[in-house]
Amino acid sequence: MSSYSPLPSSGYLYGDSVLNFASTDSNLIIGKLASQMPTVSQPEIAAWTEQIEVLKSSIVADANAADQIYFEFKIPRLGRRIDNVLIRNDILYVIEFKTGESEFSKHAMDQVWDYALDLVNFHSTSEHASILPVLIATGGSPQDIRVYGTQHGDAVARPVRGSKSQILDVIAAAEQHFSGSRASLENWESGRYSPTPTIVEAAKALYAGHGVEEISRSDSGAVNLRLTASAVSEIIHRSQREKQKAIVFVTGVPGAGKTLVGLDVATKHSNGSSREHSVFLSGNGPLVSVLTEALARDRVDRAKSRGEKVMKGEARSAIKAFIQLVHHFRDACLVDKAPPVDHVALFDEAQRAWNRKKTSEFMRSKKNQPQFDQSEPQFLISCMDRHKDWAVVVCLIGEGQEINDGEGGVSEWTTAVREYFPNWQVYLSPVVIEDVDDERLKVDIHALADRTHVVESLHLSTSMRSFRAENLSNFVRCVLELEVEEARAHLSSLKIRYPIVVTRDLSKAKSWVKEQARGSERFGMVVSSKAQRLRPISIDVRPKIEPIHWFLHPQEDVRSSNFLEDAATEFVVQGLELDWACVVWDGDMRISDDKWSYHEFKGTKWQRVKLDQRQRYQKNAYRVLLTRARQGMVLVIPEGDPADPSRNPNYYDGIYRLFQKIGVTEI
Repeated sequence: MSSYSPLPSSGYLYGDSVLNFASTDSNLIIGKLASQMPTVSQPEIAAWTEQIEVLKSSIVADANAADQIYFEFKIPRLGRRIDNVLIRNDILYVIEFKTGESEFSKHAMDQVWDYALDLVNFHSTSEHASILPVLIATGGSPQDIRVYGTQHGDAVARPVRGSKSQILDVIAAAEQHFSGSRASLENWESGRYSPTPTIVEAAKALYAGHGVEEISRSDSGAVNLRLTASAVSEIIHRSQREKQKAIVFVTGVPGAGKTLVGLDVATKHSNGSSREHSVFLSGNGPLVSVLTEALARDRVDRAKSRGEKVMKGEARSAIKAFIQLVHHFRDACLVDKAPPVDHVALFDEAQRAWNRKKTSEFMRSKKNQPQFDQSEPQFLISCMDRHKDWAVVVCLIGEGQEINDGEGGVSEWTTAVREYFPNWQVYLSPVVIEDVDDERLKVDIHALADRTHVVESLHLSTSMRSFRAENLSNFVRCVLELEVEEARAHLSSLKIRYPIVVTRDLSKAKSWVKEQARGSERFGMVVSSKAQRLRPISIDVRPKIEPIHWFLHPQEDVRSSNFLEDAATEFVVQGLELDWACVVWDGDMRISDDKWSYHEFKGTKWQRVKLDQRQRYQKNAYRVLLTRARQGMVLVIPEGDPADPSRNPNYYDGIYRLFQKIGVTEI
C-alpha cells in the first residue's frame, strides 16, 4: 500500500499482541500510525481504517496470548513497507491489503511474495519460519483457499489470495499445511534485518535518503562495507578541512560493494549547493542507463504516492546531476574550462579508464581535438585540479573486470598523479601495494611513497552480490584457473544454498531458471560477446539489447530478461545483477591440452587469439558472466554438431568434462 519513509528503530509503526489490538480503540491505532509519518494522505487513513476493521473481525477469534500483529513493517531493501505481519501458532503471515480492489493482479501477488522472501533471506528470526504470503482484495469475491509449498529448502509457501471475509479460512489452511514441526517465533521481534540489495535496489534506497548501513548486512563481511564508506567520507572531510587534493583507490573482489560505496557517497552530497557536492561517474553505459531509469521511475512513483506529480523527464534531469557517464563529464569539461561544480568525483570501475593511445585517438577522430595527448585518467584528474582549494577523486577498482581494448588499469591513474600532479595526496588499500604484477605500478608506488597513505578499510574482501554464496568469486576463479580440486571444495560449500547445475540442453536450462524464480526475482540468459556460433540454438549476440528493457521491464514483456529470448553479453551485464542466470558457453573459450584456448570467429571459422591481453579480456568476460547471479545458475554447454566444423563437439566436450570433474550436478 505505502511507499517507504523513515521508521523508528523498531521497524514498524504499530505492533502489539492480538488481544491488546482487539481491545484498543481503532482511532488510537490510526493516531499512532499517523504520528510516525511525515505526512499522511486521506487514502492511507481510509486503508488503515479498513484493515483494522477486517483484522479485528477475523484474527481475534480464538486468539491466544502469544499472537502478535504488526502494521507497516519496513523493508528497506525494497524501499517499501508490509501492510501487516501476523504471528499465530508459530506461523508468520505476510499480509498485503488491496483496499477497495476486486482483482488479484500478478504484480500484487509477486509483491507480497517478495516481502516473504525478503524476510526469510534477510531477517534473522524469519530464516527458519513457516511463512505464508497473503493477498487480500477487500472488494474481491471469495477464492479457493489452498496452500502449496515450494522446493527451495525454506518454509515459504506460495502466496494465497482471498477476500476480506476469508482470513480465518486462510489461517485454517495454513495450520493444515504447516502441520509438522515449526520454528518457534517467540522472539521474532528481536530479529536483525541484514539485507543484501541488488545495485538497483540499493540505489533507490540511497537516493531516498538512507545510508549504506541501513541497507546492508550486519555480519563481519558487511561491516567492512560500512567502514569503507566511512573511510572515504573521512578523507573527503579531511581534504576539505585541510585544503588538499587527494586521489583514493577503493579495491574489492567482484560483487563486494564498490559501486554501493560510490553511490552512498554521491547520494549523501547530491545537493548542488553543498560544498562537498559529489558526482558518480561510470564508463559503463548499461549501468548508468538502468540506474537512471530505475531512479526516475522510483521518484515518479514516490511522488504519486504522496499525491504529487513529477514528470519522468524532470526526474531524470535531477538524477543526472549526481550520476553520469564519464564520457559526458569529460566532454563537458572540454567545452567549459571552469572547475566543475563537483568537488568529489567517484569513478566506478576506474581500472577500465582509457589509456593515452585510445583516448588520444578517440579525441582526434570523434571530438575534433587533434592536439589531445592525454590518458583519460590524466584529463579527468586535471578537470578536478581546476579547483583552487580542494578536490577528491575516488577510484573504485575491480579485480579481473577489464574486458575491452585500451583499458589502462590502476597504473594509468598512478602514473598521471606521479608525472603531472605533485600536490595530490594518495590514499590506497594495501591490496594495491601487495598485489602488484604491473611493473609501471611498482615504479609509481615507490615514487609516490612520501605522499601515500595506506588505509586497510579501503579494500572490500567479501563478495556481497550473492547473499547465498560469499565464496562464489573464489569458485569462479578456480574454474578459470583450471584448479579442479580447489573448485570442487568451493562447490561443496556452495551447494548448501547456491545451486549450480549444468546441462547440454538449452530448453532444460530455461525451464530450470523459471522453476527457481519466485515473486519478481530476475533471471536471464547471458553469453560471451564472442559467442558467434550459438545461432543454431537460437542465440544471436549481434542484435543490440536495450539494457533498460532487459533489466527493468516485467517478465511478460518480450524484451525482458525473464522472457529468455535475448541473451545479454558481458558488456550489458557488467556491474548489474540477476537472481538466477543461464550461462551459455561457446567455442570462443575452450579447453585444449589441459589449458584454456581462446578463439574469435571470423568469416566461416574460428581463429586463435594469441595476444595475452586479448586472452585476458576473454577470460574476464566469462568471469563477469559467471558472477552475475545472486542465488544460483545453470551452465549450458552445447553438444555441438559433427556436421558443422564451426561447432565441432570437441570444442564443447572438454568444458563439459571440466564441470563434471568439479562435481557440478547435471540436469
